[in-house]
Amino acid sequence: MAKDYYKILGVDKSASEDEIKSAYRKLAKKYHPDLNKDNPEAADKFKEINEAYEVLSDSQKRKNYDQFGSADGAQFSGFGSSGGGGGFSGFDFSSGFDDIFGDIFSAFGGTRSRARKSYRGEDINLSLNISLKEACLGTTKTISVTRVETCPKCAGTGAKDGTKFSSCPDCKGAGRVRYQQSTIFGTTIREGECQTCGGTGKVIKEKCPYCAGKGVVRVQKNIEVKIPAGIDDDQVLKMPGQGNAPSHAGTNGDLNIKMNLIPDKLLTRKGNDLYLDVYVPFTTLLLGGEVVVPTLEGQFALEIKELTQSGTIMRIKNKGAKLLHKDSRGDLLVTLKAESPKSLDKRSKDALKTLADNISIASYPKYKKYMETPKEVK
Repeated sequence: MAKDYYKILGVDKSASEDEIKSAYRKLAKKYHPDLNKDNPEAADKFKEINEAYEVLSDSQKRKNYDQFGSADGAQFSGFGSSGGGGGFSGFDFSSGFDDIFGDIFSAFGGTRSRARKSYRGEDINLSLNISLKEACLGTTKTISVTRVETCPKCAGTGAKDGTKFSSCPDCKGAGRVRYQQSTIFGTTIREGECQTCGGTGKVIKEKCPYCAGKGVVRVQKNIEVKIPAGIDDDQVLKMPGQGNAPSHAGTNGDLNIKMNLIPDKLLTRKGNDLYLDVYVPFTTLLLGGEVVVPTLEGQFALEIKELTQSGTIMRIKNKGAKLLHKDSRGDLLVTLKAESPKSLDKRSKDALKTLADNISIASYPKYKKYMETPKEVK
């Protein structure tokens, strides 16, 4: 079960960024391990609070969480997981975290030295129409995606030829600076992102003309998508690193593809089994015969025994959908339904009357039981 991050922070789903940050500050200070050395559960609570704030303080992660229940987008078994939550090393401490943790750590007489922040590009979320056969047996499709990529001319620096920049004079190329701030614990010295260079440690002398100094460009990209056999409607295929590139040095976001299963005209799917209703002449059910049914691999001749009852379900083994990441398959279940003719000529009517007269009511056990049941409603 996905964690309820709103409940963990004690805020409503409509809470603003300031309300979320305020709630986090109170809880982080309340459950900080250094303030709760006699409470072994405080550390776990503190990690859980950090995990919730990491998602809800990031607009893109919060959007994915609200839509899919995961900061990275919905996932299904076998296609990766978002990770995180196992300790402080799993978090991407953004500037919001630096502000709060700077207050806490400095209050105990220490400072926090951090490496330059690593950025992550935004995820791309889209849907893809696939047929029943493609979902059940798997396929490969090529899709066109518009995404942000690192500028090939300046290698993401934003500077002309990738060299027309200098070290930031304020942070000396570190991307971070220390400054004094007053908090509820008193005056503190903390470290934060350099505002002059935006944490890059570089000041551009001449902008790259290809990306206008942004370091990234928007391009149209054809991506080959391998759809696994057994995937179902509304499941999401996650392709790590195939999303947008970040504006600064870091890692690409992910491409999350939601499957939209196009209904088939004949077959329906429930789990890994396929279902088909077939209307056949009532004489075929009486005398036996053969009916051709569709399968994922082509047509299949289904043998019908004589005196088969209408509504009989015949199971064809291993003609259903493949199980996700397994070799086994579901079945095809065919429901046979009797169909009476719309019209009869005199010869056919006479033949049927003769047939009806020659068949004893004992041959119809359900009808016989019905006829013997009193017709009184109490």
